[in-house]
Amino acid sequence: MKVVITGGGGFIGLRLAKSLLARGTLASGNGAQSGQQSIARITLLDTAFPPNMPADARLETVTADVADPAVIDRVVTPDTASIFHLAAVVSGGAEADFDLGMHVNLEAMRLLLERARRAERPPRVVFASSVAAFGGDLPAVLDDSITPNPQTSYGTQKVVSEYLLSDYSRKGFMDGRSLRLPTIVARPGKPNLAASSFASAIIREPLNGVACECPVDPDTGIWMLSPRRVVEAFIHAHDLPAAAWGTKRVVNLPGITASIKQALDALARVAGAEVAKRVVWKPDARIQAIVKTWPVDFNTPRASAMGFNADPDVETIIRNYIADEGIKL
Repeated sequence: MKVVITGGGGFIGLRLAKSLLARGTLASGNGAQSGQQSIARITLLDTAFPPNMPADARLETVTADVADPAVIDRVVTPDTASIFHLAAVVSGGAEADFDLGMHVNLEAMRLLLERARRAERPPRVVFASSVAAFGGDLPAVLDDSITPNPQTSYGTQKVVSEYLLSDYSRKGFMDGRSLRLPTIVARPGKPNLAASSFASAIIREPLNGVACECPVDPDTGIWMLSPRRVVEAFIHAHDLPAAAWGTKRVVNLPGITASIKQALDALARVAGAEVAKRVVWKPDARIQAIVKTWPVDFNTPRASAMGFNADPDVETIIRNYIADEGIKL
């Protein structure tokens, strides 16, 4: 089977690709026809890729604009069985550049759906949505009954994409599944334009021996999930049968809630108080305005019933990050 991952040069996209290569199979078909099928090719589409990509004959990289119709036509071939759509202009970037956000976050989705519609068989499409779908007046704890009400361009683009994916699935053009992701903590590498970038930076930079400026208050809460868990969630979402989704093609992923102070307390317990003290407070009104629209705590019974899992605690997230990145304390 052929698999396409948009945003495949990013941290999560590349980690997903490596997991799929190691796993070797994905579910294919439905009902009595379903079963695991060998992955023959994984095509990664992104605007750039890191050096030292995995050396695997099954892996192909395409460096191009994900919202270019000619590129989508070339990458999503009629025999494509599965698509993981992770490419996006992140929250802060989409808010700062409305046209770019619409181009990448919405037009790319429309092009992918139309191209997938012309596949030989309806492909499975897994979409990385976001809890930025929610905003406005919210209860202290959200559940699966809360209607999306995004308060940013990024969140709006994600919600529109969710609805499009659901409608194309309803029409039988594809088998779509949308995952509303918590903030992914911790991401390696350099900070990006995501408003939530600080949530990884307050862990990553101190562990690298670098001072870090935090733009939000210590009591700011974050709904978080680790890279390990989110990759597991993408694969699990893909392999669930269509009947497990029914008419509701989107799910709020489980996560854990922690304040910035709690995250730093966990960092101190794992790596020492001097490491945690490398975080200094420098309020940023723009970041605070975006982050305060996001929900902090969820009750996710549907996701749990479907077999999705959260991390046990922030300490585990930090310890796994240290292990995955080979950090010496």
